[in-house]
Amino acid sequence: MTVLLTDPESRAVPVRECGEPLVPVPHGVVAVGGRPLVRSGLAARLAVAGLLLPPGRRLLVVAGHRSPAEVSGGRDRSPAEVAAHAAGAAVDVAMVDRLGRPVDLGPRTGPCAEEEEEGGGDLGLDAAVSAEARFERRLLADALSGAGLVRHPTAWWHWSHGDGIWARATRSPAARYGPIDAPARHREG
Repeated sequence: MTVLLTDPESRAVPVRECGEPLVPVPHGVVAVGGRPLVRSGLAARLAVAGLLLPPGRRLLVVAGHRSPAEVSGGRDRSPAEVAAHAAGAAVDVAMVDRLGRPVDLGPRTGPCAEEEEEGGGDLGLDAAVSAEARFERRLLADALSGAGLVRHPTAWWHWSHGDGIWARATRSPAARYGPIDAPARHREG
């Protein structure tokens, strides 16, 4: 079953906010531009995912929490009430090797909202993605799903836990996380 944010069923998923705080991604995970914030439950799962990767591979978090204002009015163009990044429930990921060099995972095209419309961004099990990149994507997917995260169906790099897509994919009666603003000490500006 393909689950998209634009589906009426996704918008109808209730949120039973559990109150977990936003925390920096764990130190065992490589991060771009500082330590992105995520919900504490997601941070714990990212630590597990990092341990599930084979030797010589490390999880790289490219993006985490985005403010509800940034999500609804910025690049995501999503309603903040259903956006996983605004809830601190999602990360955009890649991998690096033991020396910190990016692992070839093939192209990462456009933001998720555009990908929903175009239908691209899957695990790349087509001829346009090299066999090596498909293999690396599978390693990444196995580690993240093994830690309890779900992949956005049209973006191989976007994984979440506790949001509406996660709730629908796992048949949970509700999302665990709703939109949240970062504490003042973590806000840019």
